[in-house]
Amino acid sequence: MRVQGRIRVPGDKSISHRALILGALAHGTSRVTGILRSADVRNTAGVLRGLGVNVSSLDDGVVTVTGNGPRALAAPAADLDAGNSGTTTRLMAGVLAALPFSSRVIGDASLSRRPMGRVAKPLTEMGAAFAFEKGDGLPMTITGGALRGLTWHSAVSSAQVKGALLLAGFAAGVPVEVHEPIVSRDHTERMMRARGVDVRSEGTTASLLPGADLRAVDAAVPGDPSSAAFFAALAAMARSGEIELDGVCANPGRIGAFRVLERMGARLGWEDLHDAGGELVATLVAAPRLLRGTEIVADEVPSMIDELPVLACVAARADGETRVTGAAELRVKESDRIALVVKNLRAIGVDAEELPDGFIVRGSDRPLAGRIETEGDHRIAMAFGVLGAATGGAIEVDDPACVTVSYPDFWTDLAGCTHAVA
Repeated sequence: MRVQGRIRVPGDKSISHRALILGALAHGTSRVTGILRSADVRNTAGVLRGLGVNVSSLDDGVVTVTGNGPRALAAPAADLDAGNSGTTTRLMAGVLAALPFSSRVIGDASLSRRPMGRVAKPLTEMGAAFAFEKGDGLPMTITGGALRGLTWHSAVSSAQVKGALLLAGFAAGVPVEVHEPIVSRDHTERMMRARGVDVRSEGTTASLLPGADLRAVDAAVPGDPSSAAFFAALAAMARSGEIELDGVCANPGRIGAFRVLERMGARLGWEDLHDAGGELVATLVAAPRLLRGTEIVADEVPSMIDELPVLACVAARADGETRVTGAAELRVKESDRIALVVKNLRAIGVDAEELPDGFIVRGSDRPLAGRIETEGDHRIAMAFGVLGAATGGAIEVDDPACVTVSYPDFWTDLAGCTHAVA
């Protein structure tokens, strides 16, 4: 298989969510271009509309969000539906915790199984009240109000929990300090600073000092590095050619998967690296080379948590063994991604082994074929879609439509850059 093409992957999902939420908390109208028009981001827009925020259509090219500060948000007349989006749920939990009314948050079956206690616990310590109808998943009712400041030591690094606490502190006007074992993604901190809020990052600690208003700004959302990683992985496994990925977010906390692909032997190059609204952006050029197995350890995991399924698929074509540990968080994503990745790799003929907090994949060049069970998980569908394209198309994905959660045009872009070699 030969690869060739120039792709602009959809806007970054993490930044898209936050651009809408911060626009709603600001004073004035924010214009957002390049936003990811996926189901998850539409759910965030829908939740904000349910709180009385004027958010324009995501289909118009430029999204406008008109905010009047946190106090202007109104009690919802109906349940707030987060769909499949854990980011929507956890980030908005921080906002809702600071508002003087109750909100019931619901989601689809997959999201309803995901744990929300990790965000409810610190927000409860700040003074909010959470009521769960079963376990610590959705539906949940959040009763907010006057919050107190918090210093929180997270047992697990989570950009969503950290972001929720910073948003709660801002909306309530109280100081917040979050300590993590490993630094998680820092989009919330970068984007709040760019809008005038006093947010500081020192080592594994993020802190917010109250007092400043959020400025409404015009923002361009860069390409999602998690989406770009699928095409870099495809290029790594190809026989020849290269793929150019334009305008990709190159935030240091988001490019761990690319560092691993380079370590495995792929040829990657960053061109035209520049700053755009507090985020690094560049064109990524990816090309194949002989691949070898590697080891991914806990300290690396936060910078590539969503890309681990596709790295497992690359490992299936690398020489030797690839071992991933310290990634127990994968078990509470849209699916148990550790179990599902290993199950599917075995189903198509790959030697793979499940670990409590990761997996082992032993690569080979044997033919691979079979049907992939995605359980509706977009990352699983895309990872095995890439592996199927790289190995001759004998791998079938049971639910290709689930990719709309993060990348509606994925299959079209995949077909457009993949070419048979005679």
